[in-house]
Amino acid sequence: MNLTRPHRAIAQESRFQGLGIISYGPDYVDQFRRAAGYVDRILKGEKPADLPVQAPTRYEFVINMKTAKALGLTVPPTLLARADEVIE
Repeated sequence: MNLTRPHRAIAQESRFQGLGIISYGPDYVDQFRRAAGYVDRILKGEKPADLPVQAPTRYEFVINMKTAKALGLTVPPTLLARADEVIE
């Protein structure tokens, strides 16, 4: 059972509410998952000030073809092949 899918859809909807064509940014589901590890460590007694700052390690590349087509833009196949997700 994949419980992360609904959250991913919500994150993507917020990034493409306007006329966004391409989005490249941190994978928010992965960020929340890693934050849970921090909460666990704090609840086990570690001081928050002693925990290292972590940068995102996973990024998502999403292309909104619906908007691209509406604007009459052609997205190269090589770019589509690199996308993590293509919104039709």
